[in-house]
Amino acid sequence: MRRTPTQRKRALRLLQLLSFAIVLIVGGLIFSAKVLAQPKGAKPGPVAAPASAAPSAAPARPDPKAKPDPKAKPDPKAADAGAGGATGASAPDAGGDAGDPIDYAEVQTEKDFPAEMSEEERASIGTGKVPIHREGPFRSPFAHPRFGGPTHAKVGLVIQEIREYSIQTGAFEAELFLSLTGDKELPKLDLVFTNGHEVTIKAIGDTPTFKLYHVSGKFVSPVDLRSYPFDTQILSIQMEDQAAGVDQLIFVPDKARTSLDEGFNVASFGVASIGAHSYKHGYPARFDRDDLYVSRYKFNLGLDRFATSAAFSVYVPAYIIVLISLIGLWVPAEELEVRSNAGAPMLAAAVLFHYSLISALPATGYLTHADKLMLGVYVSLLLNMLSTWVFLVVDEDEIVHWFKRFRALVPPLTVVVMAVASII
Repeated sequence: MRRTPTQRKRALRLLQLLSFAIVLIVGGLIFSAKVLAQPKGAKPGPVAAPASAAPSAAPARPDPKAKPDPKAKPDPKAADAGAGGATGASAPDAGGDAGDPIDYAEVQTEKDFPAEMSEEERASIGTGKVPIHREGPFRSPFAHPRFGGPTHAKVGLVIQEIREYSIQTGAFEAELFLSLTGDKELPKLDLVFTNGHEVTIKAIGDTPTFKLYHVSGKFVSPVDLRSYPFDTQILSIQMEDQAAGVDQLIFVPDKARTSLDEGFNVASFGVASIGAHSYKHGYPARFDRDDLYVSRYKFNLGLDRFATSAAFSVYVPAYIIVLISLIGLWVPAEELEVRSNAGAPMLAAAVLFHYSLISALPATGYLTHADKLMLGVYVSLLLNMLSTWVFLVVDEDEIVHWFKRFRALVPPLTVVVMAVASII
């Protein structure tokens, strides 16, 4: 039995209401997961300056007016004392004969502050009864003015394997070889990996000027998804010495010894870049007179997503949804029910597809490239649906006129919208 125009319009409205209900429900989930998502923790900053540049946020500088006490004499007991053993998961140490720097530090007194220094200036560098060194450029008790100048250690790093990389958290497991070659005797080492945990360091070679370790552990790097699905992720491994400052140890990346093991691969990604750099890192003052910088080494491995996989998993489905909706433009205006089935259900399908995409990614405070593509899909589907809704309000005499106009205008507009969404 053929339906009357009134029945067809009622069925069309019912179908559209059902489609919009699905869109609102799933769209609400996307809104709460994407738009209201707040990045946790600090945002990834720019790459730190090289070792020759000053750090951007430095602790209080040593007081240039404070002069070393000429009466202060080296403590022979401290100079002859042997270095203590490393603790925790730190690297085995290299024995040194310069002593432990904190053993010959002296508690600061009022004489260590120039008389013309204001109370604010004194408070900024700290007036507590902390041990300081009156020798050398640094007052920190961990400075080592008697070490004889810093050792420049060439750092070689070869990645054996990267496992279980998670795009949700940026976490990954790594196994690597780490070598340190000093231009003179190395200080006692207490290496820590600042973005790692559960790190195990096993010494393979240990001499006063050369160390070779096998390292395995879990690391975390920031995730940048702005270009998803054509994104490049930077996996970093950061290392510094927990005690030795830049007056004892300066890391120098060895480009010829920075590489990947033969047969290295990471599932779903290809290797885009390999690099390393070092820089002076200054912590916010942790205690009075905490003015010592440390040398930090950072290894970066760039991984880019396979383009073919990205295109077929994101772009092809989005374009197919738009193309199916455009088929409705050639359905006669009298068949509104059939014509609407090519638009409203595709909007619901687009929302569900978008939700499946963002479910596999962490919440971000910005739009990814895939999000912008889906916004183009939504605008294209809305143009298509508007061309159908017009037939519900115009006079029957104008239906043929509007049918031809929409069929001529909507496809070019859709092409423009999708082209812009695919580029930005």
